[in-house]
Amino acid sequence: MRLLFKGGTLVDVAGGGLYRADLLVDDGRIAAIDREIGSEGVEVLDVSGLLVAPGLIDMHVHLREPGHEHKETIASGTAAAVRGGFTAVAAMPNTEPVADSAGVVRLILERARQAGRARVYPICALTKGSCGEQLSPMEELAAAGAVAFSDDGRSVRSARVMRRAMEYAASVGRVVIAHCEDHDLSAGGAMHEGAVATRLGLHGIPAAAEEIVVARDILLAEATGCRLHIAHVSTAGSVRLVREAKARGLPVTAEAAPHHFILTDEAVLGYDTNAKVNPPLRSARDVAAVREGLADGTIDVIATDHAPHAAHEKDVEFDRAPCGIVGLETAVGLVFAELVETGLLSPAQAIAKMSLNPAAILGVEGGRLEAGGPADITVIDPARKEVIDRASFAGKSTNMPFQDREVKGIPVITMVRGKILMRDRLLTNRQVCGGGQ
Repeated sequence: MRLLFKGGTLVDVAGGGLYRADLLVDDGRIAAIDREIGSEGVEVLDVSGLLVAPGLIDMHVHLREPGHEHKETIASGTAAAVRGGFTAVAAMPNTEPVADSAGVVRLILERARQAGRARVYPICALTKGSCGEQLSPMEELAAAGAVAFSDDGRSVRSARVMRRAMEYAASVGRVVIAHCEDHDLSAGGAMHEGAVATRLGLHGIPAAAEEIVVARDILLAEATGCRLHIAHVSTAGSVRLVREAKARGLPVTAEAAPHHFILTDEAVLGYDTNAKVNPPLRSARDVAAVREGLADGTIDVIATDHAPHAAHEKDVEFDRAPCGIVGLETAVGLVFAELVETGLLSPAQAIAKMSLNPAAILGVEGGRLEAGGPADITVIDPARKEVIDRASFAGKSTNMPFQDREVKGIPVITMVRGKILMRDRLLTNRQVCGGGQ
């Protein structure tokens, strides 16, 4: 299908600006971008007043399949992604079985192909079973389709094992994504260590539990030359450590999730398990530091850490509830409302952190609008407002603390491989051929 996006404002993520142009899609690719493209023989889509952006990529999601399909499936998770404006997601390996074999990678890619929604990029376990002891077969996994390696949710306790893992990952040209947590310091903790935890009578997790491992892994990245990506940065100290590493020219990048640059630990008041995440929601000082890190470029990526849980799993005592919130269907509105509307980031800067930068870190196609590139496109209405309502979600789970929050800047079209899969917040009945990589 030849389709012309007419009259839109295109987002130049590399140059950091916006410009008025038409964009022609043909056979799943971007055929042309020009100030004025004739409409003869093509379907015209009027996008006047809208932002036409490269397809958004969420490099930190949990699709739960295989093993935990009651929380989410690859089909439901990629539907949620498309509804939220994401054309691709990178799936973490904490499935059952863990994604530490080529067979599991093939299963994930096949299920993504069958779903026919967003692209899925598997992230495979750094160590076998994510147990932090024996290295996973990284060369085999990379050949099968792994774009990165991580023991997400589990920090590798042994510095010796982490060093070997980084050396191996570097040899196969893959980035290591680190969940940084000293499990001895965080043991028994349910939320951020501070006055709110004391008030609620909950055991706290100190900021140092994250920062100690961030520092260790940065030093190991320096020693090995491995590219290191710090997942879900949540503390002022972690931001400072990443900033210092970048100033020294080390191959270190970092991400932040919307809940960590919007909410503080006060969201836990009332023992709201939908606000229980790992790393936990931190202090106002930490939130300010994460926002500063996003503004000055210390933090390269905005990722959701989409972590679905069934309602009955969250409907328990706070100490017993699992950590995690869903984020694919709320992220764009939260980012525009909290970062763009406030002037902290320009539209192009915000979108670069959700397209260009994750694509570059993972080494995948896309992330920018250019002739010949894939027709993975997200159209955002910067003026449109919406009240977040979990009843409208396409995903299986709805655990999140943003219910009834008004946001502004809403994705209205999601195109993957030249096919419109979401329009005006409703999924279409179209599918793409090959929903995997």
